[in-house]
Amino acid sequence: MFPPGGRVGVAVSGGADSVCLLDVLAELAPRWELKLEVLHLDHQLRGAESAADAEFVRELAASLGLEFHLRRADVLGMAAGDNLEQAARRARRAFFLEFLREGRLDRVALGHTRSDQAETVLFRFLRGSGTAGLAAMRPVTEEGFVRPLLEVDRADVLEYLTQRGIPWREDSSNTDRAFARNRIRHELLPMLTRDWNPALTEILAQTALLAQEEEDYWRGEIDRLAETFLVESPPGVMLRASALRELPRAAARRLIRRAVRDARGDARSIDFRHVEQVLRLAERQAGHGRAQIPGLEAVRSFDWIRLIPKGQGASQDPGYRFAVSVPGRYRVPGTTQEISLEPVEGFPGAESGYNTERKDLLDRGRIPGPLQLRSWRPGDRYRPVGGARQVKLKRLFQLAGVPVWARRKWPIIISEDTILWAAQFGPAAEYAASPASREIVRILGSGGLLGDGESRFPV
Repeated sequence: MFPPGGRVGVAVSGGADSVCLLDVLAELAPRWELKLEVLHLDHQLRGAESAADAEFVRELAASLGLEFHLRRADVLGMAAGDNLEQAARRARRAFFLEFLREGRLDRVALGHTRSDQAETVLFRFLRGSGTAGLAAMRPVTEEGFVRPLLEVDRADVLEYLTQRGIPWREDSSNTDRAFARNRIRHELLPMLTRDWNPALTEILAQTALLAQEEEDYWRGEIDRLAETFLVESPPGVMLRASALRELPRAAARRLIRRAVRDARGDARSIDFRHVEQVLRLAERQAGHGRAQIPGLEAVRSFDWIRLIPKGQGASQDPGYRFAVSVPGRYRVPGTTQEISLEPVEGFPGAESGYNTERKDLLDRGRIPGPLQLRSWRPGDRYRPVGGARQVKLKRLFQLAGVPVWARRKWPIIISEDTILWAAQFGPAAEYAASPASREIVRILGSGGLLGDGESRFPV
């Protein structure tokens, strides 16, 4: 939990658990060469009582010769109709993370006990959480939070403080039954312990440990699957419906949660029914559809499912159009793909190693005027090489299974409003190069734009 000589912030509310934690760490600090500082967030929810808590913690830190950091937050204003407990938790987390991310502290120690862990597991179970939620609180997190008392019961904390005559503050809101956590702590958990199993707190804490170990195993598996099946599609993430159908259900569910996390930044508030909505999108062999999940929209188009933050779709994308020249290399706006136009001397044959089947070659002598690169527009049509007549690009998209969101930025090369070439579908028959062409322009793409396979279109 603590690196030798580490700088540790102790989060102290003034309650029994955090006061106990501070006292224990203050005793151990010389032995472990820890440099302690005290962090306190005043939620400003209980008026004079909140101010008195802050003063109590200040004096406690001074008595131990420790630096004290106080932050006041308007939690009630932050909640703005949201859950007050969650708003307070976010405020504390932001305060503590500030010290960790700025490198002012190596760890922030939190006073959660095994009793807190049991309450969290029961609370999340009642909300319908899977194993990710039942993993509850970890003793050490990647951000730098540690919970040294996580295997200690609240009763042991109270006994420790009482025997040593150490005072603490009682938060009056902890008895308010309006908060779900308090109802679990003071009503449901005691009733279940009394009437069903005296060891329930320990069992729930063990459940958290088992869930953590399960999730640790799956994390490595999902990292591997994500590399194979998830495709970045800024500002979202794509995956194939067929891949979800073929994976074991347990792996598919976790892969969806990973896609949500990558697209949204976290998977909080994502529960079983949200994951099932995405799975239902994937169940059909083909088709289109969409599902709304917290903070994201899941859209199915052909074999692709895309998760994208709400309000960030490309429906209002104005497209692009700009002049290009030969030679030249150009980024396709809004994508990671690039288009290169290169002069070629002589028609490339099979001996050159160039794939002439793809025929991304234009006869420069037939081009009527300056070149432009623009995005696809509804109604665009042309006659690709091998075609008997003009066809709408929309029809080609449908035949190729190009999802709707990829079409809006699809690169088209034109001259005097005439389509000369379209990504993946090649040059127009009237402007395609042949062995008789004297000047040839070769069009190349990077980032999977023109090649075969999974990313043959701009995502």
